[in-house]
Amino acid sequence: MTKAAALLSGGLDSMLAVKLMLEQGIEVEAFHYVSVFSPCVSSNGRYTQGRVAADILGVPLTIFNISRDLLEIIRHPKYGFGKNMNPCIDCRIYTFSKVREYMKQLGASFMITGEVLGERPMSQRRDAMRIIERDSSLDGLILRPLSAKLLPETLPEKKRLVDRERLMDIQGRSRKPQMALAEMFHIHDYPTPAGGCLLTDPGFGKRMRDLLDHHPDCSLNDVHLLKLGRHFRLSSTIKAVVGRNEKENMKLTTLALEGDHIYKVSDSPGPITVVRGDGGDDLKNLPASITARYSKANNKEDVNVSHRVHPSTKTEVLRVSPSDMNMLKGLMI
Repeated sequence: MTKAAALLSGGLDSMLAVKLMLEQGIEVEAFHYVSVFSPCVSSNGRYTQGRVAADILGVPLTIFNISRDLLEIIRHPKYGFGKNMNPCIDCRIYTFSKVREYMKQLGASFMITGEVLGERPMSQRRDAMRIIERDSSLDGLILRPLSAKLLPETLPEKKRLVDRERLMDIQGRSRKPQMALAEMFHIHDYPTPAGGCLLTDPGFGKRMRDLLDHHPDCSLNDVHLLKLGRHFRLSSTIKAVVGRNEKENMKLTTLALEGDHIYKVSDSPGPITVVRGDGGDDLKNLPASITARYSKANNKEDVNVSHRVHPSTKTEVLRVSPSDMNMLKGLMI
């Protein structure tokens, strides 16, 4: 039996690409990638969109966490970024190459993806698709079932492993052809279209750029912090992250590293603020004032804010006035 390796994001496009192969009697083994930049991933990776999709389709799935490698790609993307901080071409070359490494041991003759010609502006142009195919050493072996009739014949088509006439000619950003195809295949449980990973989000992208500009050797812990709270750049080496609710306060406390400074209003409900980087006594009061501003005591003239250096439990109390909001706008990332 002919076998294909599939990149399965869990979105409708990738589900349909797999389904089109299964309909031709082709065995499919799927691969799904998660990272610190994935929008929704459970702590153990079990409940990713890819896992849900694989269960619906009835195909085996292997999940890889590529957080560390993707962070390195973001530091030095060969083909640059998209509209925000998304190195889509470099990322796809990397993930395609990873799948290629497993194809031989799986006995897979080719690889499939749910890519649609012209759907995404950076990585799904004809020239970008060609670059990805070339740089991942998969010339002629990447079949894109949803747009196959608009693209050159691949090796599996030429070898008649796949019936080209039963493939699609979808292009552009409209979802109507995919939704009609999903209806035909009785696929109803699929996610609404999203913008992609967090690196495509303008707000997150701005924070990521600030982090790399000021801390190029940043860690995954630093990246996790970007997903929480309000961020303030206090100096070239110091940043404050202020929790927005109780859930974020708990996560910030969990992510705090040794040497981080932690602030909390002493006698009123309010946020946890984690400050990374040490500015000495000169910058000690500013994070305390920011913490007071976002607390229930923000209408008071003076507020008691506790300060400690993690993981020590020894605290000092700082008496500060809540920060001016106009000043904070200039510091906010």
